[in-house]
Amino acid sequence: MAAIGFVMAQSAAAQARCATVFATDDGPFKSFAVQASLTALQNEIEAVKAKWGVSQVTISPAQPKPNPYWRGEVTPNLYQKPDIITSTAHTTCWRGVVSPSVCTSGAKVCW
Repeated sequence: MAAIGFVMAQSAAAQARCATVFATDDGPFKSFAVQASLTALQNEIEAVKAKWGVSQVTISPAQPKPNPYWRGEVTPNLYQKPDIITSTAHTTCWRGVVSPSVCTSGAKVCW
């Protein structure tokens, strides 16, 4: 089950447009949930590119807030540390209610 979202921002000075996108997915173990959320994040990035009719974008990591879909909040003891940060995504994971691992990945996409 993937959850997605994005936030649009525009910098008046540079006239650059940016969207911050997030994607959440789960899995039987952390590495699977990380890959699933990164795949869902890439789908969101492609959707932003299609929506705005752009092919060239810059992508940088954006720290996501957890998107728990079976509980109201993620308490500190549930996090599966460390976060995974690459040049293009920031992924946060925690123990889920139904799934052993749930991750939300975030990225800032600018064009």
